[in-house]
Amino acid sequence: MDKNHPSSEESKQKIEALKAESKESPSLRNFDRQKKIDSINGALALRPQIEKIIDEVWEAGFDNIFFVGIGGTWASSMQLEVYMRGKSNVPVYVENAAEYLTTGNKKLTDKSLVIYSTVSGTTAEMIEFCKAVKAQGTRIFAFVDTPDTELTKPEYQDYLICYPENEQLKFYMVGNYLMFKNGDFPDYDEYNKQMEASLAEGLANVEEAADELGFNFAKSEVERIKKNPAYPRYFVGAGNHYGATYSYAMCYWEEQMWIRTKSITAPEFFHGMLEVIDEDTPVTVFVGEDEQRVLSERVVKFLDKVNDNHFVIDTKDYDMPGIDEKYRGSISHHILRAVNNRVDAYMELFLEHPLNMRRYYRQIEY
Repeated sequence: MDKNHPSSEESKQKIEALKAESKESPSLRNFDRQKKIDSINGALALRPQIEKIIDEVWEAGFDNIFFVGIGGTWASSMQLEVYMRGKSNVPVYVENAAEYLTTGNKKLTDKSLVIYSTVSGTTAEMIEFCKAVKAQGTRIFAFVDTPDTELTKPEYQDYLICYPENEQLKFYMVGNYLMFKNGDFPDYDEYNKQMEASLAEGLANVEEAADELGFNFAKSEVERIKKNPAYPRYFVGAGNHYGATYSYAMCYWEEQMWIRTKSITAPEFFHGMLEVIDEDTPVTVFVGEDEQRVLSERVVKFLDKVNDNHFVIDTKDYDMPGIDEKYRGSISHHILRAVNNRVDAYMELFLEHPLNMRRYYRQIEY
């Protein structure tokens, strides 16, 4: 039995440790400030490698660029596509690996570039996807968190960068340079100067600032769940926050915490979901700072009228010294992730449920 299965001895020990841990006050649990800063700065330092790869692709030419994934990596791809959609005519598309394997996509050709990210380097759908598109001669640029895994083998990609975590940051670095090459990002150098000087420290500060909020929300939410575990929490987001919204509901709350959820885009909230909202319905709204901010604000205004149980994370509430306001829309999803890190740390504590424990995922054949 895998060590992550709830019946394993290691999982039982983790559960007992969580039961014994103090639940009296916020403690910045699971937070290592310097490790966080080093991780983000290490990802930002990949920029020369990314630029070199994109320069080669640009010089050789391409018809389309596909960001491909499944689960959380598909969600990150959606975030990058909507970020670029209104800023550039670089032909960027998003593809789900499992859907491609069944349906195909005539736009994805031997002249296309595929970009993907994987944490494990062993995701079955991504392995089969890479085999399929390499067979037709498509070039692949891979970010793989874990070295010496199946997807780091040369037959699965043409360009490879191994560096852990920071998937969305790595994707945005690619997108920003593509837009720069296309003449759509004239202040690219100034933007990166600010990010490399201030982003890591700023996000660490956000986590510290959000610690009490995460503790208080998690405590009240777990009390609610224990009273009625069948009732889902709804998550709403827009723009480059929607991929994060979908991923957070699915990867974090469903997969990691085993809590029922539903995620929906802010504009679609008003075409169905609003009719199931009453005063007690649990709803979380993520309000970012890109051009679709107004769509999430509209949801909050509606909920303020009819609902007493909504939780809003507005990234504008958190300072990011050294980063101009005009750039915050491109990083507000990172601010959101920093806040949610605090929520997750305390959800694990109050649920007494290790976040790496799975019942089915990679435990059985399916």
